[in-house]
Amino acid sequence: MSNQYHFENNHIVLDTMPKSFKKITATRFAAVMGLNRWTTPFQIWCALTRTWEQPFEDNIYTKAGKIIEPKIREDYLRNKLFWDVDNPDDVIGDGTAGSAFKKTWGDFYHSTKVLGGMWDGLGHDDETGEDYILEIKTTKRAEDWLDGVPEYYKLQAALYTYLSGLDRFYVTGTFLENSDYDHPENFVANSQNTKIYLFSLGEEYPHFKRDYVDKVLAFWNQYVVSGMSPDFDEKKDTEALKALQTVEVTDDDLNTLLEEYDANQMELNSKMVEVQPLIDRQKKLKVAIKGLAVDNFKADSKYESFSSKHFDFNVTKTTRQTVDGKKLKDAGLFDQYSKETESYTLREKVKSED
Repeated sequence: MSNQYHFENNHIVLDTMPKSFKKITATRFAAVMGLNRWTTPFQIWCALTRTWEQPFEDNIYTKAGKIIEPKIREDYLRNKLFWDVDNPDDVIGDGTAGSAFKKTWGDFYHSTKVLGGMWDGLGHDDETGEDYILEIKTTKRAEDWLDGVPEYYKLQAALYTYLSGLDRFYVTGTFLENSDYDHPENFVANSQNTKIYLFSLGEEYPHFKRDYVDKVLAFWNQYVVSGMSPDFDEKKDTEALKALQTVEVTDDDLNTLLEEYDANQMELNSKMVEVQPLIDRQKKLKVAIKGLAVDNFKADSKYESFSSKHFDFNVTKTTRQTVDGKKLKDAGLFDQYSKETESYTLREKVKSED
């Protein structure tokens, strides 16, 4: 991590601030307000302050989106439905693929300090004379669209519309099958697999600045600028917390860590004299409880539960296949199908006092 930080209760505080913050793009906009079930405000704060961000890895979904989204704009909307809509490379770049991103580094709104991002298309309606923003989405989760465009997607397009000084925006939802992810180059958009949704910013969000923009800017000032994160959720933010709590040991701080470890362990050892008998007895009780539970397991059951006054117990039966190493050795196949792995074990013992 580039920043130094420390934990305080259920949030973290930066000890050193980054040279610059990342901007709140449209993909982060809804998450700041807790409107994206996949990403929390705490995770967004980590990204904005360059403290932690989930590494981006291409997968079948992102790869399919990169191939299919241009098909929606060019082949379907422009060529079949005759929309006057341009891609970012033609409007922002020099017309060559990827030139818009290279020119702007993914931000079409450099004049704004906090908000930014990239839209998928900029169109013009000859009948009304209006320009509009186009946001293209591909998904396998059609169930998320039963009531229309999911709010976090709609807000992405709404933000770009607001930043562009426009009122009208479209969101297209293209619903893919497994075969489309296997061969996205063969995908052909039509009225059955692609739905088009039209919105007016003024009608859909009559107080967009007050209800959304101002709240996001308040988040920026309260948390990002201050260097103090919003509260984290230990379940939803597990991956981020695991990374943030990982200690990276260097030669410079090894002695400091060893000193702290030594003091903590000696204090713990002194307390273990009193509690160790209880721990040993609990281990034996758990073995006995598990044994009785297994003896009373129903033949057709994989899960049993029971309770004491203060605790719930669950016993789950699983089956797995194992390899008989002896038979492999007897057949002369063990070396052929085995492999060497490396592992490292740290052990400690109290020094004798001579």
